[in-house]
Amino acid sequence: MTNITDDDPTAKIRALNDRLRTTGQGGQIVITPGVQVLGKAKIAEIIAKIQTFNEFDENNDPYKEHDFGKVVVDGKAILFKIDYYDRSYRFASPDPNDEAITNRVMTIMLQEDY
Repeated sequence: MTNITDDDPTAKIRALNDRLRTTGQGGQIVITPGVQVLGKAKIAEIIAKIQTFNEFDENNDPYKEHDFGKVVVDGKAILFKIDYYDRSYRFASPDPNDEAITNRVMTIMLQEDY
């Protein structure tokens, strides 16, 4: 992973999102009930696919923040979405590239849950 700097706000958001997606660090991961019922082994497989996902393009990443994507596991479309909250989790973060005031949450869900 590249060093995270303040020079390019979008690059910093992208790096912070990639860190959460690939390592689980720097935020929380939430799994919807539809994914939860697939069982621990399938969830581990889904997370592994999300960690290695790198198919970002204009259709799924128009702002180049790496905050959304889709993987397919056993024919099931699984989405991940990273959202930015303030420290209280009540409102959107006023500045997603500032870790001191932003809580990142990655939600993993079935496509039909979206």
